[in-house]
This record gives sequence, C-alpha cells and structure tokens, in this order.
Amino acid sequence: MTTVGLIGLGAMGSGMAASLRRAGHSVQVFDVRREVAEAFTHAGGTAHETLASLGSACDVIVSVVVNAAQTEAVLFGDGATPGCAASMKPGSVFVMCSTVDPNWSVALEARLEAMGLRYVDAPISGGAAKAASGQMTMMTAGKPEAYALAEPFLNAMAAKVYKLGDSAGAGSKVKIINQLLAGVHIAAAAEAMALGLREGVDAAALYEVITNSAGNSWMFENRMAHVLAADYTPLSAVDIFVKDLGIVLDMARASKFPLPLSSTAHQMFMQASTAGFAKEDDSAVIKIFPGIELPKGKA
Repeated sequence: MTTVGLIGLGAMGSGMAASLRRAGHSVQVFDVRREVAEAFTHAGGTAHETLASLGSACDVIVSVVVNAAQTEAVLFGDGATPGCAASMKPGSVFVMCSTVDPNWSVALEARLEAMGLRYVDAPISGGAAKAASGQMTMMTAGKPEAYALAEPFLNAMAAKVYKLGDSAGAGSKVKIINQLLAGVHIAAAAEAMALGLREGVDAAALYEVITNSAGNSWMFENRMAHVLAADYTPLSAVDIFVKDLGIVLDMARASKFPLPLSSTAHQMFMQASTAGFAKEDDSAVIKIFPGIELPKGKA
C-alpha cells in the first residue's frame, strides 16, 4: 500500500491532512510544533518527531509550508536538523504546495531527480475552509510516473486537480497569475470600501449593494466581511501578498513585461506591512487609507 505523509499542519495543511484521513488513508504527519502533530493523531495516523523519520516511512510526501526557503529546509535540512530528502526511498514523490518562483520549482525538480526522487509542482488555492472539506484547487505539473503515485492523494485533497504540464514550473506559473488577481482584487476591494467610508456611506449597506451588483468580486465579498466584523485574524496575512506579489513582479521583470496594477497593489501591501499590520489578515490593507473610520464590529 502506498503511504502518504504531510508536512506542515497550518491553516491549509491541517485541513488537507483531515481530507486525506477522511478518504481512508493512514496519514503520517510532521510539524515543528510537536503538540500540533500529536493532536492530529488522536483520531488516527502517525506523528513523526523528525523529518528523516517521515521521509523513510512514506512513498508520497506532501509539503504545505509557507515558501521556498521553508521547502528547502524540510527537504534538505537547516544545518542542524536533517530534512526528509536524504531518507526518502528511490522513486518516492515529493508534492510541493507552496507559492514559489516557477524557476525555483524547475530547479528543485532537477535536484530531486538527481537523487532518484520524483516531484509534483502543486500550488494550492481555496483557503482553509475548502482545504478542510477537500474542495480546494490544485495547479499541478509533473511527470507521469510522479502522478501515478501521487494522484489518489491529490484527488482526496482537492475538488479540482489541474494537470498543466509534464514538468515542473507550469503549476507555479498559473498559481502566480492567480495570486496576481487575488492581490489586485483585495487591494481594489479595500480601496472601494475606504472611499465609501470617506464619503459617509454606511459600510453594511455598501457591502450589501456591491455583493449584489456587477462590481462584486469573490475577494470583495470575502475580505470586506472581515472589515465589517473588524476581525483581522490572519487567515491569509498581509505579508503573504508582500511575498506573492513580489514573486509576480519578479517573474514579469525577467521577461520585461509591464504589470502596473500588480505594482500598485504590491506597494499597498508593503505600506500596510511597514505600518505594523504585517501579521494581520490581508484585508487590513484598508488601514493604509487616511481619514476614514473603520467599522468596529459587534460589541
């Protein structure tokens, strides 16, 4: 039986692990917060104390960490602690779910192939709720032999698994374009709500009208609800879009392609981050606008 492991039980990873378990798989997990990994196993599964132990036990490993640097660390170690790559069996598959520079993903595939390992470039989208229900989207690229092992687990975690190419990079490119739109839409939603507040429009009424009109977007409907509730608990933090829009701009810069809206949105998130809102929900980008009184939520 093919065994699956998952690294990173954060907002997305915990839901993905639960979806794997719900599909009948015996899930093996690792998280730097040992108590979080142990808590997951109370309903079944196995927690590993080291990445090396997880690597040797699994045929497919799904990595759900924040960025390329953390992915490097879980694979190859951080100098003090070994990663999982050295202990993975030849032919095992590493599924990378982070938002990264596509060129970095291409290089990682080559590096793992040189070690006898397979790779699926598989960024994810949909948020914590869809991850928990197995309804998220995966933008994947990889060789057929990697899919052969990983596909049952991909299908257990996502409602939509898009196969975008037979080598790494294509999945990450599509994810980057998704993040371009997501970041620009959040920034535009915040700007629109801020203008309404500045002009004295009732925030709840504005939200009701826009979400039933042509100007609505999924990001307006979702993120401006956070603003109305005055709840900036970070489901996706401001600094995520500082990072992701930065990757968007780096990719476009390499081919000298202009992205005026992305550049502006990136600066808005940068401003919010340096103003002290880096770890707040990305809807906190609305806090950069002067002269407005934000909703205080329910007392």
